[in-house]
Amino acid sequence: MHAVCRAQAELSGVQVEGYRPAIRGGVHVGRPRKMGGDYLGVDVNIAARLAEGAKGGEVLVSEGVCEQLAETEYDVRRKRRFRAKGAPKDLQVYSVRLRV
Repeated sequence: MHAVCRAQAELSGVQVEGYRPAIRGGVHVGRPRKMGGDYLGVDVNIAARLAEGAKGGEVLVSEGVCEQLAETEYDVRRKRRFRAKGAPKDLQVYSVRLRV
């Protein structure tokens, strides 16, 4: 979690020909299954849906991740309307920023 927020902060100072790139991220905890050199399962799909649903410069996390965050390090805001194909309907999602 800290790595993706830190990468966002570092990227905020980059500008190329008037364009400011922005990354988005999705973080979820679970128990994916390793098959060969890849990880599969519902938890991997949830993390992917969170990343897809994030806007540029935003990190979305599931409730399980949110519970593990240090309250003093992050600003957390609940996303009331998050729907994504393949994600559980009761999934609680939060937008997270590193406090500066």
